[in-house]
Amino acid sequence: MVIGAYFLVFAAALSVSLFAARGSAWLGDYFGITAQRGGRRQSASDRRGVSKLGGLSIFLGFVVAALLAQLLPIPRHDPLEIIRFIGLLLGAIFIFAVGIIDDLMDLSPLTLYVAQLIAAGIAILFLIFIEFVNNPFTGNQTDAFPWWVTVVVSLFWLGTMMNTVNFLDGLDGLAAGVALIASILLFANSAFVLYPPQTSVSLLPLALMGACAGFLLYNFQPARVIMGGSAYLLGYLLGTLSIIGGAKMATILLVMGLPLMDLAWQAVNRVTQGRNPLFGDRGHLHYRLLDSGWFSERQIVLAYYAFAAIFGSLTLFIESRFYKFIALSLMAALIALGFWLVVRLGEKKARTEMADSSDESVAR
Repeated sequence: MVIGAYFLVFAAALSVSLFAARGSAWLGDYFGITAQRGGRRQSASDRRGVSKLGGLSIFLGFVVAALLAQLLPIPRHDPLEIIRFIGLLLGAIFIFAVGIIDDLMDLSPLTLYVAQLIAAGIAILFLIFIEFVNNPFTGNQTDAFPWWVTVVVSLFWLGTMMNTVNFLDGLDGLAAGVALIASILLFANSAFVLYPPQTSVSLLPLALMGACAGFLLYNFQPARVIMGGSAYLLGYLLGTLSIIGGAKMATILLVMGLPLMDLAWQAVNRVTQGRNPLFGDRGHLHYRLLDSGWFSERQIVLAYYAFAAIFGSLTLFIESRFYKFIALSLMAALIALGFWLVVRLGEKKARTEMADSSDESVAR
């Protein structure tokens, strides 16, 4: 019965997502809700003006499959599971609606930030919060946080995940593919690594897995549809699902380590330059790599997939929290080195171009 439940939930999410992706492409074109080239948006899909309503595919695929999962005769050991599920859905509906409005009206960064706080607040109100963490050095859980620390930490985590996915959504298939990898690993951890298995909980990342897979078939380069403002929805789902059923944040940290550090790096850069950290630009790593001309868009996306899959899969094989901490530290060091190399090479290229430009001016 468990295998049958897995198949039904994934098939429902995938089929609904595929159907909705096709429909969202048509709706975006019909109503003119399409990508516009400008600012940080310079990808091939922006130049072609594809539909921005692709988030409808992820939303419907996940919601339909998650609701189906609640009807299946699967053992449920947590009496509060249904409360958290309701909160998950309410927050998802809210942030999805905000994303659609943003596609229509181009909301300000402050408005979007407040909306993220509200969505995170809904999750917290329905018991989706971080009340302790695992100490990697002792292997034990910390004492439960005071309520105000729990609220602050949970708001920060969910807000960070929403913004990380939003800023990651700059190349065709990038954010959806990384989210697919994260949902696969969250499902595998709940269903096969933990003992006893958290079968009912594992159906939620499985639903997201199917929804992302269906959307990605239309979003991978050359994209026929992009998720637009619904990137916040995808970040919200990853953030909440990493909390529900045992706080698998180590998995998300290893999968999303590169975009998370990229987000922090750019936020610091913008603040030091006197700019609003909430305003996007082309300073993110995937944009720098693309603008350098060294790699194609598809090569960059596949490299992100490989990095996320390699480090994320370590959580399936490493039981020790200390060794997971070492893996996180190693990953952070590699990413920091990569950032440094990209910046130095970018500066070298800029100096070369400036010198070439000066030589041409003198020749004239």
